[in-house]
Amino acid sequence: MTISISLLQNQLKRIDSSKMFQGVVISVIIISALLIGAKTHDLPKQVITILALLDMGITIFFAVEIVIRYLATDNKPKFFKNGWNIFDSLIVIGSLIPAGGSGVLLARLLRVFRVLRLVSMVPELRMLINALLKAIPRMGYIALLMFVIFYIYAAIGSILFNEINDFLWGDVSISLLTLFRVATFEDWTDVMYETMAVYPMSWVYYITFIFFTAFIFLNMMVGTVLEVMADEHEIERAKSHGESADGGEPASRAQIDQLQAQVIELKALITEKYKT
Repeated sequence: MTISISLLQNQLKRIDSSKMFQGVVISVIIISALLIGAKTHDLPKQVITILALLDMGITIFFAVEIVIRYLATDNKPKFFKNGWNIFDSLIVIGSLIPAGGSGVLLARLLRVFRVLRLVSMVPELRMLINALLKAIPRMGYIALLMFVIFYIYAAIGSILFNEINDFLWGDVSISLLTLFRVATFEDWTDVMYETMAVYPMSWVYYITFIFFTAFIFLNMMVGTVLEVMADEHEIERAKSHGESADGGEPASRAQIDQLQAQVIELKALITEKYKT
């Protein structure tokens, strides 16, 4: 009995790790996405019935696929320590909610999120999401500094331009929205020319604000994400080359030179000992 269970688990492992099976899963996810989009159109009843049957088949396929992945795992509790496995399990369980009654909206929304399973199936997409999540704490400090700049400029704009256009500069909150419009370059020149009619030098206010937000802070955000992505690439490269994930940083040139010098000293000591 134990041997048969072990054979079954090995067979499930081969299925789960096969590229063909993964390709089928990705194809079903894409079909599911197209199915969701098709349901938003006004279709004949016969087509709606066919789509409903396809949706049921896709739901059953995802349930079977997650069971295969779970049974193929040696350490079952470890399966749910992986965030992507938890995410996939929640999406699959949510898709099993009947699409009728009071839960129809929840069921439809959870079926929409099945498209996100494409992220968990493609390693490159997983790496991008992991890099983005790891970059969020660093980006938080940049966002905090950006908010300080926004607030200062909003207060200044509310004081200076309140009488020119109360709708855009009535208070700090409204001024923040106006500055967000300026930062996204959405007809920001109309806002600038309106204040320049009263304060000709007010262009300095807008240019400096855009310089800080659109150029400096945006580049800092991009630089942070790129740095984390480079670290993720290095980790993936180390894993692909079989290096340790705990202490597997590649040795620097200085460390290699130091090791070579120590080897030369050992050779010299051994040679001197044999001569004596």
